[in-house]
Amino acid sequence: MLTIDGLQYSNWDRSIFEQMRAGGLDCVHVTIVYHETALETLRRIGEWNLLFEQHGDLIMRVNTAADVLKAKENGKTGIVYGFQNCSSIEDDFSLIEIFHTLGVRFMQLSYNNQSLLATGCYEDDDPGITRFGKQAIQEMNRVGMVIDMSHSAERSTLEAIELSERPIAITHANPSSFHPALRNKSDDVITALAQSGGMLGFSLYPHHLHKGTNCTIEDFCTMVAATADKVGIDHIGLGSDLCQGQPDSVVEWMRNGRWSKVMDFGEGSAKQAGFPKQPAWFSSSADYPNISAGLAAHGFSNIDIEKIMGGNWLRFFETSFGPA
Repeated sequence: MLTIDGLQYSNWDRSIFEQMRAGGLDCVHVTIVYHETALETLRRIGEWNLLFEQHGDLIMRVNTAADVLKAKENGKTGIVYGFQNCSSIEDDFSLIEIFHTLGVRFMQLSYNNQSLLATGCYEDDDPGITRFGKQAIQEMNRVGMVIDMSHSAERSTLEAIELSERPIAITHANPSSFHPALRNKSDDVITALAQSGGMLGFSLYPHHLHKGTNCTIEDFCTMVAATADKVGIDHIGLGSDLCQGQPDSVVEWMRNGRWSKVMDFGEGSAKQAGFPKQPAWFSSSADYPNISAGLAAHGFSNIDIEKIMGGNWLRFFETSFGPA
């Protein structure tokens, strides 16, 4: 079975790569930046180059769906680059194609706050996609960089779906009907996403889950089944949002960046910054078999399990990563 994770932001080292292999993870979309500048982003890519050199027996960079299959054949985990914000392109349109050439295949148009392109889900007002955002969407469509609206607000997300000539993704979020986190998505958004051919990656981050850390595998599979019944089995996959091995201090960078000196406590109710504990059945990258087993126990067919675990993402990669 092919296994693809639609997003992780782990603290990468050999032990995590070994856990990926133990869990049978064939490909993962990795966040390489949040609020970095263009120059800082180039440094992050350089750091990944070193990781590939040091751990090439376990991981390889992938740019296409065919590369994902090659990684699986060679017993490695394919790494796909993505941005969780648009800060890396600054205000320079040309950087979209440049970063695509360097292997970036996903970019969020906003991360919680208003950006130059779109509105984040924490803003009180959502004026939608900006003038620059409309141009950026066209350019991303042209070169084959996927529009990701995981952290974007409702109107902006619906407009991105409508404006994009190619299907977009919400790589890591859940239905707000399952759990009403700011980051989770309405039925209107999820339906529009599926109708346009897009992909939703179900998040396993506790703040996005019903009952948080205490969410059971049955709770999770019930959410997956309800979504499949609503929008179809072909538009859903995994986007764990796993932040394995990250220190709590990283949360401040994720939420605050450079824009605030007052701590943004985000989706957690407690007034403290830190990562919540993962559900026991998905605590690391070694635990993907627990998800496939849970789906089987819930009554999903083998064909549908293969689609959810990675087949749908692979098909999406095939049509999304190259020029229009």
